[in-house]
Amino acid sequence: MLAAAVAILLIALGVRATFGLFLQPMSVDRGWSREVFSLAFAIQSLVWGLGAPLFGGVADRYGAGRTIVLGALLYAAGLFGMAHAQSASELYWTAGVLVGLGQSGTTFGVVLGVVARSVTPERRSVALGIASAGGSMGQFLMVPFGQQLIAHFDWYSALLVLSAVSAFGLPLAFMLRGRARAGAAQFQQSLGAAFREAVGTGSYHYLFWSFFVCGFHTAFITLHLPSYVTDRGLTAAHGAIAIALIGLFNVVGSYGCGWLGGRYSKKNLLVWLYGLRALFIASLLLFPLTPVVLYVFAAGMGLLWLGTVPLTNGLIGQIYGLRYASTLYGIVFLGHQIGGFAGVWLGGYVFETTGSYDLIWWLGIGLAFAAAALSWPVNERPLARAAGAPV
Repeated sequence: MLAAAVAILLIALGVRATFGLFLQPMSVDRGWSREVFSLAFAIQSLVWGLGAPLFGGVADRYGAGRTIVLGALLYAAGLFGMAHAQSASELYWTAGVLVGLGQSGTTFGVVLGVVARSVTPERRSVALGIASAGGSMGQFLMVPFGQQLIAHFDWYSALLVLSAVSAFGLPLAFMLRGRARAGAAQFQQSLGAAFREAVGTGSYHYLFWSFFVCGFHTAFITLHLPSYVTDRGLTAAHGAIAIALIGLFNVVGSYGCGWLGGRYSKKNLLVWLYGLRALFIASLLLFPLTPVVLYVFAAGMGLLWLGTVPLTNGLIGQIYGLRYASTLYGIVFLGHQIGGFAGVWLGGYVFETTGSYDLIWWLGIGLAFAAAALSWPVNERPLARAAGAPV
């Protein structure tokens, strides 16, 4: 089960990490501004976030396997349509809506819910870290692969190949079939009651908005970093290597955060993680951009990249229980994707307006400190009603 979860996240998040490589060649060929391309992927982030609780609810009710099959089909169709998009509106529907829905059904909200319910509490944080690391390994493997496809063929052929790759999640879904069942000893609660209970606590809101910042950072960097480095005099290959390094180092970071989360305070780890992000972003701005500076930034951000996922997901299961973990995490993930929408779209808008990404980088530093402050007051103790029930 864990191997299948890793493979599904590897494919889904690995393919997503390649999208920044298409910004310049597609924009040039189609005559689009960076703002047009950015808006398409801002829509994708928002649709992914809006779809996450819906697909999480489908997985809780009908099973993760069926949900992943639907998501993989939508993902492949969206990439195929993106390759054939001739207008901005077609790009918004394919790369934005279809791919966003596909990501909702094949990523964290659905997959990590299965992982969390399938292991014992003492092993849960590590298992979530291992699964999250699968997405990072996908980024490490898929970005150079995508860059080579574009370099040796063209962006159109590369998208068709990636569409076929995204469909590989279909047979893997069989290993994650089954749906969440509340045993006789578990706390009996409806989904609506679980949602009202969660939003009635401050911790749920703190997690929502701190995850907003995580989404802002990761979406902006994934899409705009390759263009940023070429604007600053480096090559497209440098940008692709940087994105791949983020993925490689986050294999260590995701597993490490999951391991640490099983031994230390998860919310305190989030405080440190967001604070360190601010420092690494500042280093990119304060030193002249060379390949060494870029790769140090990529390695540091990689260690902190998706470490938020096992910690945030683990906190939700720890505080609110696992019966509706996919749905409750999906709602918090919506905050992540609203942040992604803001980061991706503002990146393109600010660049077209000012000719530079600097304002967004500095905003990212301020938001990192805000997320650290939001993580501090999270109450990690299980709710009183769940304290005696299996979670």
